[in-house]
Amino acid sequence: MPDSPQPSLPPPEQAREWLETMTLIRRFEERAGEMYARAKIGGFLHLSIGEEATIVGSARALRETDYLISTYRSHGHALVRGTPPEAVMAELFGRVDGCCRGRGGSMHMFDAARRFMGGYGIVGGNLPIAAGIALASDYLGRDEVTLCTFGDGASNQGTFGETLNLAALWRLPVVFMVTNNRFGMGTSLSRHSAVTDLRHKGEGLGVPGLSCDGMDVLDTHRVVCEAVEQVRAERRPVLIEALTYRFRGHSMADPESYRSKEEVAAWRRRDPIPAFGAQLVAAGVLRDGEPAEIDAAAVARVDAAVEFADASPFPGPETLYDDIYVLGGGTRGWYSVETTDERAAGGGGDGATNDEIPQQLTSALAAGEDGGEEIVSTTGEGS
Repeated sequence: MPDSPQPSLPPPEQAREWLETMTLIRRFEERAGEMYARAKIGGFLHLSIGEEATIVGSARALRETDYLISTYRSHGHALVRGTPPEAVMAELFGRVDGCCRGRGGSMHMFDAARRFMGGYGIVGGNLPIAAGIALASDYLGRDEVTLCTFGDGASNQGTFGETLNLAALWRLPVVFMVTNNRFGMGTSLSRHSAVTDLRHKGEGLGVPGLSCDGMDVLDTHRVVCEAVEQVRAERRPVLIEALTYRFRGHSMADPESYRSKEEVAAWRRRDPIPAFGAQLVAAGVLRDGEPAEIDAAAVARVDAAVEFADASPFPGPETLYDDIYVLGGGTRGWYSVETTDERAAGGGGDGATNDEIPQQLTSALAAGEDGGEEIVSTTGEGS
């Protein structure tokens, strides 16, 4: 990364908020890992421990009216946009008080009210969606920018080239940020990408590149601010490479046999949270011992989030078809515009009635594979 001037600290209250949010994300992720080990969380769990500076530094370069879209490693992005930790933890637990009512789980966080447009389980799947959001902003003449984050592995996906080409061609207001944590799952960058200086990957498609130290919240913020300002003014995309590292494995199921303990320990010595805390103390923004107080407050907040999530109920079986799109009178399901309360009062949509659905589902499952496919594949012709 080329030499650049050392960015100055933000105003004291802003600097403190950055440290508080980074610490909250760290403690939240650590506790999520514990809850996964205790079988409170199902499916996969991808933690962003070590990448907090990238998350906070980039998000704080956005306006509230800008959009953020993430990958399956999305808990921290939901938190940085203001989704309460209680709602994020409840979503991980699959409970009704989660930010997606327990339907999304770890990989599919979403909070439209805060313009966090979700996490996505498909590698590179969020890239064309980001372009679509930016296209809508441009079409409507709105002064908005979309920040799209993705991992180094996604830069090899076909969606990367296709999306960057269209974004440049149509001059869409998108900042693409590749979080280069050195590994696509368990494959090192040098083994999965012919170009390892990822900021250059968009240049042949008309997208200029920048680079930042993703372990430094100040440098990340400085570079993303520069990119956002350029994209907002010129209405054309920019690619940022954030050089960072994840301290935990790709997911909780990762044995981490592809890297040495010494390598992880070396990166942990660059931990962005204590480094920024020490910087704030040295500058007189915080007094001695205040980072420890911030940490204790984050732990207490996460404790409360776990308690809240554990007390939240699971979605009831009567909500099984909520938010399912159905087409045509012969489809077994309901229109997504209806709510459970409305159905309880007056029955289902053009398809089966409330009373018929459980019986149909039971019959289909009892019939075996063919019946099960009929239930889940009747969302439209030829599906």
